[in-house]
Amino acid sequence: MAVSILFLGPLSDLAGKGSCDVDAPLDWDGLIAAVGPAVAEQLQTKRVNIACAGRVLADKTALAAKDGDEVALLPPVSGG
Repeated sequence: MAVSILFLGPLSDLAGKGSCDVDAPLDWDGLIAAVGPAVAEQLQTKRVNIACAGRVLADKTALAAKDGDEVALLPPVSGG
């Protein structure tokens, strides 16, 4: 019973890894505890979004990931 967390872009550098698996179910508080302080700090900003099972959450604190879900942490996109 696991949820996969994907660290994308610069968040993978902060986490020191591209992904990890955590026990399901996973809510906002569990996510904050699982990702480490540097990533948790970024998640609490409005600039970082979260997608769960392929859908971007309008309210990331409402995260409710179930067994087999993938939670992607989406950093701000820069263009050029």
